[in-house]
Amino acid sequence: MAADVVITEYTDPACPWAFSAEPFRRRLSWLYGEQLAWEVRMVGLSDGNGASHFTPEKLSEAYKKISREHKMPIDTRVRERMAASVPACRAVVAARLNASYDQTRALLRRLRVRTMSGELLDAPETIDGAARDAGIDVEALHRWIEDPATQSALDEDMAAARQPMPAARVLDAKLANWSGGRRYTCPSYEIERQVDGVRIAVPGFQPFAVYDVITANLVPGLERREPPTSVEDVLAWTGTPLASIEVATVMDISFEDAREHLGRVAVEHPVGFDGFWTLP
Repeated sequence: MAADVVITEYTDPACPWAFSAEPFRRRLSWLYGEQLAWEVRMVGLSDGNGASHFTPEKLSEAYKKISREHKMPIDTRVRERMAASVPACRAVVAARLNASYDQTRALLRRLRVRTMSGELLDAPETIDGAARDAGIDVEALHRWIEDPATQSALDEDMAAARQPMPAARVLDAKLANWSGGRRYTCPSYEIERQVDGVRIAVPGFQPFAVYDVITANLVPGLERREPPTSVEDVLAWTGTPLASIEVATVMDISFEDAREHLGRVAVEHPVGFDGFWTLP
């Protein structure tokens, strides 16, 4: 069936804020199912060529603060160096152009998990490993990355991310500087009602209620599913290892209750103060 709403997500696998917003995206997907369609566009936060005020030490402190506040598993040890995100963004765009949506989303997820677990995002072994995790042939991915169409599409993504909708500019604190002006931070959504093309900008990290209220007001007739009744249902639905807070948010239960239920039926791979859970 055709989706009633299309959400364009501006994101980057390096961004801990985008990583921390994943519980909200998953809950929206559970609530509205196929009534929502998602499009993923890459912001390209860093290419490794420019000077940055961030250092591995500052990044570690930022990871500590964000992971404690939003409960996503992040290895907060100091990295050996800062990593560029554009190579991983290019890989995601290559998959988007040549693979399925599910494989593209899986690649983005696996890149996030690997870098938040301590791997360097721009290392070839990180990108290749994420591709294998996502069920993408590594040699095929290399060919897709080298295709000029991939760089062209990435350039278009990065340009679009640097041209926020006028409504987004009202919430200037949710935007960031670049050499040409202001750009979207991660994640930023553009939510479009398909029947008439009305589009609403939701820039930057927001509480779940913001996404939920906008979607409900944009299309009041959307049907909402009840929350799942077991952690097994959530893990089986996503088909990928999940953090405790992701399961908690989808089920609309507390973080502590989610960990207790997960501990009875699932296996945890620890990362930082939490971890990623899978069914045995």
